[in-house]
Amino acid sequence: MDETFDAVGEALCCAATIRLGGAVQVLTERSDLFDRYSVIMAGVRSIAAFLDGRELDDDLVGSAFAESWSMDARYPAQLVGHAFVKDWTFLVFGTLVMTRPRQQNIVAALTLDFASKAAAAWPSAIGIDSFDSLARFELACRQEAEDRLLRDGLPALWRLAEVRSKQYRQAAEELVG
Repeated sequence: MDETFDAVGEALCCAATIRLGGAVQVLTERSDLFDRYSVIMAGVRSIAAFLDGRELDDDLVGSAFAESWSMDARYPAQLVGHAFVKDWTFLVFGTLVMTRPRQQNIVAALTLDFASKAAAAWPSAIGIDSFDSLARFELACRQEAEDRLLRDGLPALWRLAEVRSKQYRQAAEELVG
């Protein structure tokens, strides 16, 4: 990694990708794109492992990059959740690109904005905790992730991302029936 690598920003982007990926998992299962989703998530999890001190698997990250490049185009536009999947793939793309040397123009805050855009594109009301919209839920999740990372470190962030991913998955299951 070069000296401009933003480990905190990268961790928050990974957590957001995992969190929103819960919904994308359900949506891709319905669109026969689950295998591609799995490749993307393997690359994201490789980045998470790298942030935890393991070696980055460039092959996994490269494969994830290739799949994220076309996921939104392959997700059928007529299926519910298309805009959500599209913005999630931009979040993934930014997260993956941030690992490459000399990518100073990819900033975590800009990449995380795609999580907010994806949540704002959610096509229905939700009922998660006290939230009635995914946009408000995501904003709270983002703040909670930042607080958790700074207070308790990476293992706590990954646990929180998995918990929130399940909530996103449940929202998607309710959406698709």
